[in-house]
Amino acid sequence: MADLPVHTIVFEILTRVPAKDVGRSKSVCKQWYALLSTQDFVRIHCSRSLVSSNQRVLLIDDLTCSVHPIIFQSNDYGPSSIVTFPFHHQNNDVSILSHLNGLLCVCLNHTYELLLWNPTTTAFKHLSTPDSHGFYINNLDAIGLYVDADDDYKVLHIKRRSGVLGVYVYSREVDSWRNIPFITRQEYLSPHFNWSAGTFCGGTLYFTVCECWIGGTNVVICFDVNSEQFKEISFPPVPSTGMVQGVLVNVKNELHMFASTGMFEMTIDLWTLQGDYWIKVLSCPPIPPISLSLW
Repeated sequence: MADLPVHTIVFEILTRVPAKDVGRSKSVCKQWYALLSTQDFVRIHCSRSLVSSNQRVLLIDDLTCSVHPIIFQSNDYGPSSIVTFPFHHQNNDVSILSHLNGLLCVCLNHTYELLLWNPTTTAFKHLSTPDSHGFYINNLDAIGLYVDADDDYKVLHIKRRSGVLGVYVYSREVDSWRNIPFITRQEYLSPHFNWSAGTFCGGTLYFTVCECWIGGTNVVICFDVNSEQFKEISFPPVPSTGMVQGVLVNVKNELHMFASTGMFEMTIDLWTLQGDYWIKVLSCPPIPPISLSLW
């Protein structure tokens, strides 16, 4: 072991160990700390961690935060381990807005502050600034976490304030916010449209934008994370006879959407994006309305 080059130990061995052990290994020496902190190491470690046995789900309730392994064979959770919040918070105060490779973007609901948080290593970073960047308002703002071609982790913050839309990007490497242009239809600024959180897939952040009434407009807004250009694509061709909602999911770097529509009876279909067009891959039986009994 003593004859192995440091580069081999770091990139061939430590990229395969759990994140907690990587954190402990940073204390070995300054050289290891520098190598384990590089974007190349983070990228390789993340790619080798994306196996089913490493998947976890984090649950937050009023008093505790717990992490559970996912048991795919039985569609269940394994025994939990308690995670202590490393930052000051109040009960029922932390909302998870976006996630990527084990890194979370969360909001402290009582102060509206945004944070980046790694529950495995407990490291966190406040994103709020004195000039009002990094503050999130529920039902008005949208957040997307992504990594660009330079392996820089970034946060896209779309803010709607009194009919004015602002788009800001936070860079983890530079540790600062900057404004970018966003040309879109004026009606999307209205609070009558619900914006989803961003889903990162194939170098693009995707947001569903749905109008809050029957027969309203529903679109998908795409943000190319390298060119920083926005474009609009159509929603899957679902019936507009009821309320419409789309939930985006990245499955093996392919974008899927669970699209639901209906009023008293809900229909849910699974679609996959190919190019700029949606292809239906699964139709679920209609979900009947819940019958209520009067006592």
